Amino acid sequence: MHDEALLSVDGLCLAYDGSNALNGVSLDIRKGELICVVGANGAGKTSLIRSIAGTIPASSGVVRMNGVDITRKPPWEICELGIAQVAEGRQIFGALSVEENLLVGAALKRAKAEQVNTLESVYALFGRLRERRRQLAGTLSGGEQQMLAIGRAIMSKPEIVMFDEPSIGLSPALTDVMFSVVKLLHEKGATILLVEQNVAKSLSLCNRGYVLENGSVVLHGSSEELLSNSEVQRAYLGM
Repeated sequence: MHDEALLSVDGLCLAYDGSNALNGVSLDIRKGELICVVGANGAGKTSLIRSIAGTIPASSGVVRMNGVDITRKPPWEICELGIAQVAEGRQIFGALSVEENLLVGAALKRAKAEQVNTLESVYALFGRLRERRRQLAGTLSGGEQQMLAIGRAIMSKPEIVMFDEPSIGLSPALTDVMFSVVKLLHEKGATILLVEQNVAKSLSLCNRGYVLENGSVVLHGSSEELLSNSEVQRAYLGM
């Protein structure tokens, strides 16, 4: 499977503060797939995303993008290679306007030439952002800020978009909107790694899923296999 993987993670280990956050995690994503990594709070999901993004260096293991080892590359090089992250907590620039935030996303060499067209496609996806493009990002609602964080990631013309807990802190109605946006992006051809504690919603969207517990992958399979798995039903779906 590695040969055709857009992104492959092999035996990733991560230890900090004296404890193991990841214990030999391996996964693959092929171009055009929507893969989810689900698990309870503290399972290691965010650590996995940060390791791939290069913001927390892995202790051991290898991350490859298009067959190239990116494990020790700095975060800005990883972005330039086509991995965008929608971080937990949104991390937008509150003192900049909506449009200025979006243009920050297009600052990469890979994205600059196309920024006008990409901006138009983001506004087509999020009409709310077009309406508020001159507004300071810090004055947006939580849901609008999440849209902005996704739009900024799209502006970098990524090959893969990693979502870190996109539903966290959102109301149930906005959570539904967020998942519908992820689904729409995937339908438009985006390759997506979705990291979530909302197991039922995530598995219903994805092609394949990985269940993470205490920093280890304990189950992996198609969305149908995982949703019908008795352990998953008992531990995460309240069945």
